[in-house]
Amino acid sequence: MSSAASAVADIIEVEMLNRNDAGERMVFSQELIRAEVGDTIRFIPTDKSHNAQSVRDALPEGQEAFRGRLNEAVEYVVTEAGLTAVVCLPHQSMGMVALVVVGDDVSNAEQILDARIPGKGGDKIEALVEEARAMVAEPVNEADQTS
Repeated sequence: MSSAASAVADIIEVEMLNRNDAGERMVFSQELIRAEVGDTIRFIPTDKSHNAQSVRDALPEGQEAFRGRLNEAVEYVVTEAGLTAVVCLPHQSMGMVALVVVGDDVSNAEQILDARIPGKGGDKIEALVEEARAMVAEPVNEADQTS
């Protein structure tokens, strides 16, 4: 017997920006990106001189790495649960980084923290990993539990 219901994958668009609405420079429009296995994350260069790419050894086991060209959109198809560090290579030291959180799996957080991301990018990745850990550790809504 097969199920008639099928999972619908999302396309998540993330812009690569010189400046966001808050005045922060060299940023992704989303820095903590929630996704599920099967989703596609599309990184779009709305300003020139940006790319998006995964960081060596900073993605879940089995997940294929990706590297976008400068000034070109790139798509990242999520195949594994866990964390993936993403950088704009020319601006990573300025803090242009993002963290993809797939499912509630943060088991490879130490691997992300051990990745070599220079300057402000390394500091921001540390903060994003802590934010992801806290988000996953949030307790279940008490209203959903019965006594």
